[in-house]
Amino acid sequence: MAYDFQVTVDCAEPHVLADWWAETLQWEVEPSNEAFIRSMVDQGFATEAETAMHRGVLVWATGAAIVQPPPADGASRRRVLFQSVPEAKSVKNRVHLDLRVGVDNVDAVVESVLARGGRFLHNGQQGPHRWVTVTDPEGNEFCVG
Repeated sequence: MAYDFQVTVDCAEPHVLADWWAETLQWEVEPSNEAFIRSMVDQGFATEAETAMHRGVLVWATGAAIVQPPPADGASRRRVLFQSVPEAKSVKNRVHLDLRVGVDNVDAVVESVLARGGRFLHNGQQGPHRWVTVTDPEGNEFCVG
């Protein structure tokens, strides 16, 4: 049996980074269930301190997720979770995303990433395949190719 999975990104500001990545990937921020959050606080399963307001919506303070748009074939949607951690990123990622945007779109996507707070790291090439390694605003590396 094959397993499904999600990618989880440790970060300082999960909601801000989820917004950034949703725009970068052209995905959607998973909607918050404010009624459920309020219910968990009202029943004592969570505290107000575990919640926050983001863009006028009540959210869990320590996490946010993005999902790909619904596939036409009804297949399951991929999900990326952003969770807050107390420590800052300190070393190179051992796992990273490769955004396959098509050879004609690499420069435009990289330009968009940089304009929105990403950082250029280096250009790469292997045979005819070219990519650009960049970071998101919190320093997480990924490649655009």
